Amino acid sequence: MFRAIIRVLVALLMFISPSLPGMMDLPVPPSGQSLDLDSRFDLVWQDEFEGTELDRTKWQTEWWVTERKGGFWHEDMVSVADGNLTITTEYFSEPLENRYLDKWGDSIDFKPYKEGWYTACISTQGLHEFKYGYFEISCILPKSTGMWSAFWMMNGGVVNCDGSGKDGTEVDIFESMFYKDEVWGYGDCVQTGVIYDGYGEDMVGVGLGKYYANNPYEEYNTYGVEWNENEYIFYINGVETCRTSAGGVSQNPEWLLVSCEVAGENGVAHADRHGTGKISMSPGDTAEFIVDYVRVYQYK
Repeated sequence: MFRAIIRVLVALLMFISPSLPGMMDLPVPPSGQSLDLDSRFDLVWQDEFEGTELDRTKWQTEWWVTERKGGFWHEDMVSVADGNLTITTEYFSEPLENRYLDKWGDSIDFKPYKEGWYTACISTQGLHEFKYGYFEISCILPKSTGMWSAFWMMNGGVVNCDGSGKDGTEVDIFESMFYKDEVWGYGDCVQTGVIYDGYGEDMVGVGLGKYYANNPYEEYNTYGVEWNENEYIFYINGVETCRTSAGGVSQNPEWLLVSCEVAGENGVAHADRHGTGKISMSPGDTAEFIVDYVRVYQYK
C-alpha cells in the first residue's frame, strides 16, 4: 500500500510540474519498432561461452585497473561453464593475488588489492573492434543493491574534449543499478546513455531513460544497440527503447565491455551519487552476472 501511495504522489507531481528534476526519468516499457535482424544484418562475431574458460582470443580481463569504485576487478571472478560466462561478486577478507605484476612489473602503478568486494570486467580491447552494426548481449542481472552491471562500447577518442563524440563515445547499451527498488518503480529496469568529451569537467553525459525488462534478475533478456553513421538505436528483447545522435555519432571502431562494479569509491562500498544504494550482500554471500552470449552483426 505504501509503495502504491508513493507512486500516485509521484504521478501527481509529474502532472503538476513535469520539470521537477528526475521526475520525468521514471521507467517505461520498450514500445518502439521491432528489430528486423535477419533481413538486415549478418552475424560476424560471437561468443556463446561453450568452453570451460574465457576465450582469450576474444576477450581480455581489464588488467590496467585493480581498484574500481567500491570494489576491485580481478580475473579470478570470471568463469565459463555450462554455456555461460559468469562474473561473480564476492567479499574477500584477504586480498587476492595481483598476478598482473608478473607480466608488467613496476611499469604500471597498480593500486594494491585490499580486503573488500571483488568482481570483474572483460573487454575486446586490443583484440576486436567494430564499426557500425548491431551489438547484443543475453544475460541475467546480479541480485543485490549496490551492484552496477553493464554492457557497453568504447573508443579511446572518448577522452578528446572537442565538443563532439564523433572521435569516440562511451555507449552504455545497458546499465543495471536499481535492484528491486520498488518504491520508486525502478526495480526490474535498466538505463542507457552515451558519454563523450572525457571523464573530467568537460564530460558530457546524455541519459536516455530507464526501461523495464522481463524479470531480469531471474530470466535472460537481450539488450542491444544498432549503430550507424547517423544514430544509435537501443533495444530490449528486440523492441526499440530509444534512439539518439547526441554529440555526433562515433565514426571510429569501438571495443566491447561486459562489466560489474560495486557502488562506492577507493575500494570501499557505499551508496553513490548516481543513486546506486550500498551493497546489500554480507560477506559470505555472492551475486552472479550470468551471460548467455554476446553477438555482433553488421549490415548486409
